[in-house]
Amino acid sequence: MNLSETSIELMSKVNAYKYAVISPVKDEAAFIEATICSMLEQTIRPAAWVIVNDGSRDATQSIVEKYTQEHSWIKLVNRQDSGIRQRGKGVVEAFYAGFNTLNESYDFIVKLDGDVTFGPDYFESLFYKFSFDPLLGIAGGGLYEKPDGKTWSLYTTRNHVRGCTKVYRRECFEAIGGLMASMGWDGIDEWIALAKGWGVQSFLGLKIYHYRFTGAATGYLKSCIEQGYGAYRMGYHPLFMVARGIRRITDRPYLIGGAAMISAYFLAWFRKQELLADPSVVRYIRQSQMKMLAGMITGKPANGGLRINQ
Repeated sequence: MNLSETSIELMSKVNAYKYAVISPVKDEAAFIEATICSMLEQTIRPAAWVIVNDGSRDATQSIVEKYTQEHSWIKLVNRQDSGIRQRGKGVVEAFYAGFNTLNESYDFIVKLDGDVTFGPDYFESLFYKFSFDPLLGIAGGGLYEKPDGKTWSLYTTRNHVRGCTKVYRRECFEAIGGLMASMGWDGIDEWIALAKGWGVQSFLGLKIYHYRFTGAATGYLKSCIEQGYGAYRMGYHPLFMVARGIRRITDRPYLIGGAAMISAYFLAWFRKQELLADPSVVRYIRQSQMKMLAGMITGKPANGGLRINQ
């Protein structure tokens, strides 16, 4: 088989993929229409897109309803406003409010935020990556944010897929038991996948723009506290967590974020909070993190799904 025949076969395979997108959204009237327009422009559209309106108090519902009337594959699910923003747990519960409405089998399941935009070939390009690697379980693009409110900056590492844009191969999604309704869900899913032999990767050349800077809804300090708390519950090694906190100390505002993260981690340890992962996954996480720290000291980085800022 020559190269052109291989390309045609691959293109046919990618075009045949069926994927479903679930988007938990809350008060996204300022951005949701831009996200919808990005999806409408995709070279390969989803078979189903369920937008879960998680108790929005702005015009999110009416904006989405307009598009559901024009496109049968876009569905709207409305949830009652709980009155609070539950980072992690609330997002996953909203995700499943949409996921549980699906009545078909799909090749890929996508969790996508409602405040992002991306190019017309975003999903097609990702599916090509999946088609080349049958063990690639979770993937996404390079997420750009505006931490200073002005300049787009890459806020993604190659070996971590941001929660705003996660594409799961169905077999991997089922193998990891889906998403865990807890803080740190978008880290524990990857560690479980890695422990089970699946690959995890962000393809940084595929740009996706996130208009609400991570942590903006809850506040920077609270976000760092939640990350420290979530890291403990995921089973992070304490030495790795200290290194991660020191790394965060160098980010603006200096000192505050890293100190809050480390403090929250050890407070959760002192309180003996329940770990999310089973013992075998926790062992995998800690062994991997210690290999990474050793690699940093020796100048020989460890391979695999390891990252200091996860």
